[in-house]
Amino acid sequence: MSVTVKLSEHLVEQARRYAHIEHRSVPKQIEHWSMIGKIAEENPDLPFTLIRDILVADEEEAIGEYRFG
Repeated sequence: MSVTVKLSEHLVEQARRYAHIEHRSVPKQIEHWSMIGKIAEENPDLPFTLIRDILVADEEEAIGEYRFG
């Protein structure tokens, strides 16, 4: 379900610049920032780099179980 939300022009412009760099839409960029903020608040001891790595890993395609040998 989508919801209309009023955001400052400054935030939307920042999101537009980052979205272009990261190849996301503006709404997806804002969702991404929101997810980072949520994770950071829930886990205040995690450094940003670890949060970013977790989000990147979540987006990677599963390759299945690794078989040794």
